[in-house]
Amino acid sequence: MTYEPVYTRTPRNAFVPSPVFVGILAVFVVSGWMTWARFGNVRVDVFLFIVTGWLVSLCLHEYAHALAGFVSGDKTVAERGYLRLNPLKYTNPLLSIVLPVVVVVLGGIGLPGGAVWIDHRYINSKVKDSLISAVGPLTNVVLALLLSVPFLIGFGDVHLALLPTGEVGLSGAHPQFWCALAALAFLQITASVLNFIPVPGLDGGSIIAPWMSPAYQRAWSLFAPYGFILLFLALWQTRLGDWFFQAVYWIGDLLSIDRTLIQIGLELMRFWSGS
Repeated sequence: MTYEPVYTRTPRNAFVPSPVFVGILAVFVVSGWMTWARFGNVRVDVFLFIVTGWLVSLCLHEYAHALAGFVSGDKTVAERGYLRLNPLKYTNPLLSIVLPVVVVVLGGIGLPGGAVWIDHRYINSKVKDSLISAVGPLTNVVLALLLSVPFLIGFGDVHLALLPTGEVGLSGAHPQFWCALAALAFLQITASVLNFIPVPGLDGGSIIAPWMSPAYQRAWSLFAPYGFILLFLALWQTRLGDWFFQAVYWIGDLLSIDRTLIQIGLELMRFWSGS
């Protein structure tokens, strides 16, 4: 007996942004203004701005996967709430949201985050299958380009000076904001590069998987839960990490994002480590 997938009815509010996403977006905008105006503790402002900005990008990344799946034939993503930009709807919120935020805060790298489940029985094309996986990291590429626009057109002019205490002093118009924006763009670049690496369990691996034979696909799927763990260990324990960050900073240079601004932005984000 052959199983035939049954399409579900698309909820009327399937494309309405969830209150959770709207709340995250609101905090991102407000913290951006607070960082710009240096309102209150600017290091806390930078922390909120970068973390909520990263959460917004996670939601948009997964929304792109879900929307591509919906257009390609899997209408069940609407029933699961994936088209409402709600990170709590992901398959595992702890691994999808909490872990990437912790890694961003502690390691300054855009760890691939949330996961939406696509029912591939509805997808009748290898090209569509690959595109569903590709649109996520392509979203990070677009975000990285958008965040780099101010630097490309000459904004973000931050003057650095070495203070008698040995710390780096900032001067210019809204220097903390530009450092935070540079760090956020850097995270998008790291996420883009990571997600295009053809490793089982990452989008890069899922892009090429549909073109494998069924036997190779089964073996690929067995390694999927461990692929990123092995890659993560390799990035931190081998020369691969050096090459990875060299590539990321090289891309940042092409986008006119100063490396010093990135480092200062990430340092400001860790408000608990300084005055």
